[in-house]
Amino acid sequence: MTAAVILLAFVTAERLAELWWARRNTEDLMKLGAVEHGASHYPLIVALHAAWLGGLWFLGWAQPVSVFWLCVFLLLQLGRTWVLISLGRRWTTRIVVLPSEPLVRSGPYRFLSHPNYVVVAGEIAVLPLCLGLPWYAFAFSIANAVVLVIRLRSETAALAGSVHGFGK
Repeated sequence: MTAAVILLAFVTAERLAELWWARRNTEDLMKLGAVEHGASHYPLIVALHAAWLGGLWFLGWAQPVSVFWLCVFLLLQLGRTWVLISLGRRWTTRIVVLPSEPLVRSGPYRFLSHPNYVVVAGEIAVLPLCLGLPWYAFAFSIANAVVLVIRLRSETAALAGSVHGFGK
């Protein structure tokens, strides 16, 4: 088993666990009266991330792993963990607003409005760089930027429309 396979297996398992947790949190929030916004673009986000990870498996499984970029990726995982801990049960992969709750202002949300997207953008660029795929990192970073413009417009509108919002 190569280092690349171990790294990709880790990321795949992490993403699957996050999808499970996000679904559970979304269901719990909806039971409390939360409302989903921007559902129409959610399949685009799923497709982008699935294509990104699938392509990395296809192109990167036998590549050597750059220690430098792996260290950067591990730092991003600390950021991801900080975001997940800060949002707790309110973390989802969808835009879910629970009007009765104030915005999260702790953890990385003290410094950034959307730290999760900063981490994800970093991961989309850095994981391919770990595997020596700079053109892949560039292409998916551009695609992610386009999707993030759509996502952030929708999320900003959802949060602005609520006296209290759900920070993501």
